[in-house]
Amino acid sequence: MLTGTLRNDIDKLWEKFWTGGIANPLTVIEQISYLMFARMLDMQEQLKERKSARTGKPFERLYPETPAGQLLRWQNFKNLSGSEMRSHLRDKVYPGFAKVHLGSSDVAEFMADAEMEIKNESVLVAAVEMVEKLPLTDSDIKGDIYEYLLSKLTTAGINGQFRTPRHIIDLMVAMVDVQPDEIICDPACGTAGFLARTMEYLNRTHSSPEGIFKDEDGNIHYSGDQLEPYRNHIGKEMFWGFDFDTTMLRVSAMNMLLHGVSAPNIHYQDTLNRSIQEHYPQQEQNAFDVVLANPPFKGSLDENSIHPELLKQVKTKKTELLFVAQILRMLKLGGRSATIVPDGVLFGASKAHQKLRKTLIEENQLEAIISLPSGVFKPYAGVSTAILVFTKGGTTDQVWFYDLTADGRSLDDKRAPLVEDEQFGPLPTQPLNKEESEKNNLPDCLNQWRTYHQLRMANQSTEQFSDRTAKAFTVPTEEIVGNKYDLSINRYREVIYEEEAYDPPREILAEMKQLEQEIVREMDELEGML
Repeated sequence: MLTGTLRNDIDKLWEKFWTGGIANPLTVIEQISYLMFARMLDMQEQLKERKSARTGKPFERLYPETPAGQLLRWQNFKNLSGSEMRSHLRDKVYPGFAKVHLGSSDVAEFMADAEMEIKNESVLVAAVEMVEKLPLTDSDIKGDIYEYLLSKLTTAGINGQFRTPRHIIDLMVAMVDVQPDEIICDPACGTAGFLARTMEYLNRTHSSPEGIFKDEDGNIHYSGDQLEPYRNHIGKEMFWGFDFDTTMLRVSAMNMLLHGVSAPNIHYQDTLNRSIQEHYPQQEQNAFDVVLANPPFKGSLDENSIHPELLKQVKTKKTELLFVAQILRMLKLGGRSATIVPDGVLFGASKAHQKLRKTLIEENQLEAIISLPSGVFKPYAGVSTAILVFTKGGTTDQVWFYDLTADGRSLDDKRAPLVEDEQFGPLPTQPLNKEESEKNNLPDCLNQWRTYHQLRMANQSTEQFSDRTAKAFTVPTEEIVGNKYDLSINRYREVIYEEEAYDPPREILAEMKQLEQEIVREMDELEGML
């Protein structure tokens, strides 16, 4: 949680960028990312220097020990004048990113293409001053800083890309219950929202009660002490993200670094492309324990560019179907996924739609369908969507449905919060009361899912979810198969209609005549007064 002062500082800097001629919010975030990366590299170097001074052991430097190399460090250029700093960053510091090695991560490679877009020298000086003040040493706050920056992305990208709301991500992460020894991937990672929020989920769920505390500003801190045995795995092996937008890759790599993942596996790759094997063939099939995704729905692809193995599974050019098929391939047997899809995937009548749904049900375990309100992705898009939760392998005997009609925010373009921040999201510290629950279904959805999932794991009856007038209910596979594998919630949900009683038409007409007579009488009285 950020303090009001820090938010105000970021807002003021944002306004400086705007008045300085940079109106694209993604460009602003990208330029700030470069500066944050430069400072974090220097922070790493200082940490190594202090450790070496204590132990007397040598270390591999990020920067050459030459005078020219040392000038690339943040501490040695942050006080330059605006004109000197701009040319120094453009010609020396940013090109130097390409020579930095951060384990197996491609972060430095993405940053190597950094370009100086800040023309206004006063804006650059202000940006450097703000980045210098950011508490980047605090692992609990620096992730929130970047989340706040990303929240300013209020315009949709190309190819159907748009940012998934963090509270929807939190619900999905909690439903699949990611564990610290697993390997997770987002095949269309964008800003790495799913991966970053997974790291926060791990911090929350694997901190002892003594390791959770609030500071004097009200910020919540997690010691994450139970994660210590997994730190190397989390830092280098756990998180994978693919995208073919290099700008997004830079942003997502920085997002993961700021969330405490030292060497995230963020890579350039078109997940659906036939050339996928040329890049990371080992991650193409049976590679991941968990896949979380909100893939782009940009219509149709050129069939010649689609991976041939995907076309064997589902003969289509539609990206929303191809992504689900690819996610099934990427998962290990027993691996699980929560994936956002447009409603058309649930009820489309084409052979490809029906075959994909049949595959999900008859060759895998389709666990749940969560219907989302159509305004959940505004202002980006008003498309109706749902969350598919499934496990690779096995068969499906029943599907759990939830009708999520409110997510705690208004469903218009403003998306204003309707409940208090502390109670907003799928993991509130206190149960929501009835009024709040009607405004935010997320906690109820998660709690009911956990109840259902626990019953299933214990092989106990799920009869309590048989009422189809309720928000959460189950449907047996036989019925779904009989409906051509239709998975739309309205196909199965029952609506109770209350009978309304009306007066007989003659009585209504008599009342209308009486009202008319009273109106005429009062008008006559008014005329007499005049």
